[in-house]
Amino acid sequence: MSETLDSDLYQRTKALLEPGEIELVGLIVHTDLTGQEDLEMHELTVDLNEIIAEHANKGETYIYAGNDDTNFSSNQFQGLTVDDEEFVWECQQLLREGTFDLVFYYEATADHEAIVEAVEELGPSVTPVP
Repeated sequence: MSETLDSDLYQRTKALLEPGEIELVGLIVHTDLTGQEDLEMHELTVDLNEIIAEHANKGETYIYAGNDDTNFSSNQFQGLTVDDEEFVWECQQLLREGTFDLVFYYEATADHEAIVEAVEELGPSVTPVP
C-alpha cells in the first residue's frame, strides 16, 4: 500500500475517534483479502470481535451487520453485547487498491495494547490509532 493512502486512511480513522459521548481508540487491520474472499473476511471479523470483546471486558458479544438499518452502510458492522446490546466496537471494511483494510474503533477503556498485540499474532499488519 502506498504511503499516501496509508496516511490518508490513518487521518480518516483519527477523525472517527474525535471526542464524542465516549472516548474511542482504534486500529487499522491491513489484509491481503480481495473482494472475492467474503468467507475469509467474515472469519477475520469474527476473530477480531473475539479479541476486542475479551480485552474490553464486555462479556459475550455478537456481530450486528445493520442490514435492516438505513443508518448503516454496506461493509459496516458493530460488536454488541449479548446481554444488553451495549456497544463494544464498530468496523468499516474498506476495499483499497484491491485488498481490504478493516478500520475498528472501540472504547478507550479496552486494553488497546493487548488488542493490537493479539491482532498482530493473527498475521495481518496493524496500525494502532490512539
